[in-house]
Amino acid sequence: MPHIAIDARLTYYRRGGIPNYMRHLARELPALDPRARYTILYSRKHKDALAAPPDAPNQARAAIWTPCHHRLEAVALGAELLRFRLDLLHSPDFIPPRWGARRYVVTVHDLNFLHYPQFLTAESRRYYNGQIRRAVQQAHHILADSYTTKADLITMLGAPAEKITVHMLGVEAEFAPQPPARVAQWCEQYDLAPGYILFVGTFEPRKNLPGLLRAYRLLLDALPGAPRLVVAGQRGWLYEEIYKLVETLALGERVRWVEDPPYAEMPALYSAAGVLTTPSFYEGFGLPALEAMACGTPAVVADRASLPEVVGEAGLLVDPDDPSSIAEGLRRVLTDPALHARLARAGLARARTFTWRRTAEVVREVYHKVLSA
Repeated sequence: MPHIAIDARLTYYRRGGIPNYMRHLARELPALDPRARYTILYSRKHKDALAAPPDAPNQARAAIWTPCHHRLEAVALGAELLRFRLDLLHSPDFIPPRWGARRYVVTVHDLNFLHYPQFLTAESRRYYNGQIRRAVQQAHHILADSYTTKADLITMLGAPAEKITVHMLGVEAEFAPQPPARVAQWCEQYDLAPGYILFVGTFEPRKNLPGLLRAYRLLLDALPGAPRLVVAGQRGWLYEEIYKLVETLALGERVRWVEDPPYAEMPALYSAAGVLTTPSFYEGFGLPALEAMACGTPAVVADRASLPEVVGEAGLLVDPDDPSSIAEGLRRVLTDPALHARLARAGLARARTFTWRRTAEVVREVYHKVLSA
């Protein structure tokens, strides 16, 4: 029985797409793959995660001392893993240790840090830019969230196409249109009228919040009765400039900030919105667009990177470099009931094709392909 480990330490340090991906792999794979023995690696500080019982008899959990993104991580983590005698280590946060297993699989979610290095902190640039080539060369196989990322891996890093498998991500069953009473309760709790414009994500440069705010100003100038803009998520870096721009554009109370919304409230947050917008310059996948579509909310997204792959014909594409394009996309969805209804129906149908079970099945197939090589 091969011994496989999944590095889930990042779940202690961050929220968002990659930690969510780790949690689903840790939940799905052991039960889906009884042919293997799984060890889920958590940060030793993550007491809650370690207290939960394993979900399958072939799963164990191990507390790891080496912190994520430490300058000595590649060496220290490898040394710490030697005691497990791993046949395969999966590093879902791109960068594996230099040793610690017989085989290595990495997930590359995007190459944003190569496309737009100015959108990262100096620490993140050092960590990813300094190690990505080594990681891609060391890995026996690479998982990518989109065909866009696969193409980037080939053209920017010279990775062989046959070494890369694309696996689209999934959406939980909880993300579905919420009952009117639940939507009303959520809106009352946050003092909001339903039908607002929604952004979900980290408040940082690559998400293009300045472009969205300028687009919203244009929308209000053309459509004074436009609904409020709700910006939900977590503070990243350079978020102060975003807050200043709200005042510069005289948006004031028209913008509602919802910081760190509880995960259990996300389906209501999406369901109460009239439209979701993701105008990012670059996304490795774009889970908020998928989650919004699963809740019956139309998505207006940038025509960049993986976002067109996620929304297909169920979303409206705009130019993230042009605030007037973003404003026009929002205006169309908000003022055209037939378009709104068509996108909502198409989004619901498309979202049903994205499941975490299917994601895990592809990962399992890659594991055993690598182990049998």
